[in-house]
Amino acid sequence: MAKQLNAEQKTISQILNDPNRAKFLIPDYQRSYSWEQEQCETLWGDILSFAFPFDHAFDANNDRYFLGTILTYQNSSYEHEVIDGQQRLITFLLMLRAFYQAFEKIDVKNKENILTSIGKCLWETDEFGNVEKTSLKLNSEVASDEDTAEFKKILETGTATEKNSSNYAVNYNLFVKWIEDFKKDNPDNFSYLPMRILNNCILLPIEADNQNTALRIFTTLNDRGMPLSDGDIFKAQFYKFFSRKGKQAKEKFIRRWKDLEELCSKNFHPRKGTPTDDLFMRYMYYAKTKRAVKADKRISDTFSNMRDFYSENNYEIFQSDDAFEDLVTLANFWDNVAERNEKFSSRVLKKLYILDCSPYSVWSYVVSLYFMSNRDSENNLAEEKFCAFLDKVTAMILMNAISESGTQNIRRPFVLEFKDIFHGEPLEFDLQFKPQEKVFRRRLSDMGFSNNRAVTRTMLTWWLFLDPLQELPPLGVDLQIEHILAKKRQELHHVLKNPAALEFLGNKSLLEKTINIRASDCRLVDKKIFYLGDGKSKFGTFNRELRSLAETRDDFTEEEIIARNEKIFETFVKYLRENDLLL
Repeated sequence: MAKQLNAEQKTISQILNDPNRAKFLIPDYQRSYSWEQEQCETLWGDILSFAFPFDHAFDANNDRYFLGTILTYQNSSYEHEVIDGQQRLITFLLMLRAFYQAFEKIDVKNKENILTSIGKCLWETDEFGNVEKTSLKLNSEVASDEDTAEFKKILETGTATEKNSSNYAVNYNLFVKWIEDFKKDNPDNFSYLPMRILNNCILLPIEADNQNTALRIFTTLNDRGMPLSDGDIFKAQFYKFFSRKGKQAKEKFIRRWKDLEELCSKNFHPRKGTPTDDLFMRYMYYAKTKRAVKADKRISDTFSNMRDFYSENNYEIFQSDDAFEDLVTLANFWDNVAERNEKFSSRVLKKLYILDCSPYSVWSYVVSLYFMSNRDSENNLAEEKFCAFLDKVTAMILMNAISESGTQNIRRPFVLEFKDIFHGEPLEFDLQFKPQEKVFRRRLSDMGFSNNRAVTRTMLTWWLFLDPLQELPPLGVDLQIEHILAKKRQELHHVLKNPAALEFLGNKSLLEKTINIRASDCRLVDKKIFYLGDGKSKFGTFNRELRSLAETRDDFTEEEIIARNEKIFETFVKYLRENDLLL
């Protein structure tokens, strides 16, 4: 088994002078240098307290100050890419450069030894041990950081003017000032401070054997903020590609990427990962299917994780304009869905609204594959075929949710259909995924549709839009599950012979949150004013079925709950039959 990682405490000097770690690289997918005065002040204060303790004499052989971890892996260019610890490492280099600048200007004992010790941490050396100030021990390629040139200039020249406003320059000037103040106040101890930093401040360098291992370790260890996302890494690959095409292409990409991130943040709300990660996940289903079709290969129903898929052949998929344009097109498709763009009929939007309540996220990946594969030159879809496709997806997802087959099992039947989806063929689904009708009816009858089950809301949404005249709720309206016969009424008066009927689908519907808050505990006769509104200042519900109930009756009995429940079940079984999902 390959070695996964190696870790052993090292001093600052040992880490930066280790011949096996000759050069560090802040990779392009990292975030910008973000430490500000507060973090630098804390670090500086901690170091002074350690280096010159009040309660005992400093012991150079035994006193150690632990600063945290630094996580790296060696890339193909033999550089050590810094996955975690970049903020701390950059800050120490700025501090050491400020010390080097200060010692160059004064004449003190051991000056040359101190300059040599610091210099070898900042710069590479020639074969005679002389430092080369243009060859830094650490380089930064951060795609989102426009100030990296300033960082390099500071390390090379030791100067940062007041005009330089980057965090690099501001923090460097702070260290210059603090070092000068310390020198004035503690002239006899000045030479000891940088050496105690180099030789007695320690880090725990963790070296992983590859990038994926390092990133997984980072995600596990990092609890100080938002860990690197897949989207950060993929963005960097695009940045490299467009940078090679010239400054204009690079700047255009940066603007468009910002717009893309805003679209994702607006429309995607994944349970795990970032909104941009979710876009890449949706696109992966299309990209993988397209590749398999081109190579005439079978699509495995066991998907590799997203980072493994996209990193194949050194992120080859991101080395083209097409992939980025595809991502923009896909993000715009989902934005049009969210905004109910006129590109889509009310019929299509209702079906997508039902799926948006789905217990499984796989539906969005499957719909993304369908759209990317079957759109015309104007990015439109043929409505009849799209509606039939959405019905089939809805039926399969609801059937599996009721069967409680789990997330992995719901993906399998779709993966086996990916090539047909790509070619615009109707979904058929293999017989192995179709239950016997008798077995499914029994499962449906035994199912408990409690409010905390996502399938309950999905079923109620599906039932709501079976009425062709039912309109979508206004954008931004929050819907809740309403008990038509109120729970409070059952608690107080025990009106049901079978208390379980209270939680039947037959006693539930969707209602605007603002109305549900006021109507939830009332009898139907009292709910009428809330369902129908008063025709003046208070408007009724958008739900046509609830309005119809309020207009035609004053009570909702146990018999009516059971009858409505059976009607929902029978209609759903018929829906599954129409979509050829029952044996």
